[in-house]
Amino acid sequence: MALIGYARVSTMGQSLEAQLEALQRYGVDKIFQEKYSGAEQNGMSKRPELNKALEYLREGDTLVVYRIDRLARSTFDLHKIVRDFQERGIGLVFIKENIDFSNSSGKFMFTMLGAIAEFERDLIKERTADGRERAKAKGTHMGRKGKDEKDVQKALKLLRERQENGLSVNEISKMTGVPRSTIYAKNKETLG
Repeated sequence: MALIGYARVSTMGQSLEAQLEALQRYGVDKIFQEKYSGAEQNGMSKRPELNKALEYLREGDTLVVYRIDRLARSTFDLHKIVRDFQERGIGLVFIKENIDFSNSSGKFMFTMLGAIAEFERDLIKERTADGRERAKAKGTHMGRKGKDEKDVQKALKLLRERQENGLSVNEISKMTGVPRSTIYAKNKETLG
């Protein structure tokens, strides 16, 4: 049963010193530390030291983090991490917020965070649906912006001349910037 620390700052210019001192005062056995922005990375997979810490943790261990935002980017993200830890029998402590997910008040906090995460997800879905409806009502095109018609026509011309130019659809797509799916779809429309 080990106490494992995790410290993170978002930019190379920031210092880990305050977090490391707090983790050491807490009595952690080992500390994983890194300088990565959670926002600019695509989820936890881009935080190598966090991944190492998560792999290192065993049943009965506790991950100790200085502040919630050093571990999770949202309540939804935090809820997933805590649920995974509960399934694996791993504890989680946040020093600054004084939250320990292994005791009853921590479990209550987890339940509250779960409700907030679900509420947050529902709000995002509602806002997205509302925005989509408003855009449709205005006649705004949804999805990615289509390629310029002249690029599509150039791609179709190159496609028709494939026997002479020896280009593959992939090569035509790269040359014109028109996606393969658009080339195929527009070619099908012109054929009939």
